[in-house]
Amino acid sequence: MSGGSGGSGGALPEPDAGDLELAATPPQTWRDALPWDGPAQRGDKVLLGLILGILLVLMATLPLRPFLLASHPVVLEFVTGSMSAVGAGAAFARIGATSLWLVVVAGIVGMIKFDWLFWLAGRRWGAKVVGMFAPGERARRFVAKVRSWPAWVQRLVVVAAALPGVPAAAVFALAGLGRMSLGVFLLFDAIGAALMTGLIAWLGYGLGQHAVDVVLLVDEYALWISLGLIVVVAFLAGRRAQGQARESG
Repeated sequence: MSGGSGGSGGALPEPDAGDLELAATPPQTWRDALPWDGPAQRGDKVLLGLILGILLVLMATLPLRPFLLASHPVVLEFVTGSMSAVGAGAAFARIGATSLWLVVVAGIVGMIKFDWLFWLAGRRWGAKVVGMFAPGERARRFVAKVRSWPAWVQRLVVVAAALPGVPAAAVFALAGLGRMSLGVFLLFDAIGAALMTGLIAWLGYGLGQHAVDVVLLVDEYALWISLGLIVVVAFLAGRRAQGQARESG
């Protein structure tokens, strides 16, 4: 599964205009929405199932997060890679309730543990899957830019994927598409996660008892927060279903 991005730092292969247009084109049928061309192989089904399963598990944990944030922030870090959990865990470490090194390690592992699947998706399926993770004209231009940058710059982009607001899944798929080796990808992915986790942990550790008080306040209203999250998710799902029904009608 290792690739040949090489250590020369040369430019990656130029983006194929046809592939990029395909990545940005909205699917017309259910088959167009699939990230692969032609009949699905076993590896395609397994990879897609794993990615969808991860997304479903993360959505299912939403109602539990307020409880875990206040009682088991390290567990929440490991399961979701949540930065708020890293901050809460570091605050608890400041008052001696857990170990700071465990908070940092759990945060890094939680952030990167499934990223290789998106790297593999880009490696296996190409530009079309990148468009799925970051659809639209703006994303297409971003794909074209990144694929024309030198390999060393692309590695920095993988590091920057840990920042809030960056379409991390698309960046990881681009790394696979650009033939970055899995070992190099995991190294720079871990560097980015370590930098972000370290920053949040430092802030949480510095706030200490003040941050713990806020977390305990969240715990006091955790049930209502969880119910609110369930209502919001159900409302958005119903609204989307109504929109699709109007379009099909």
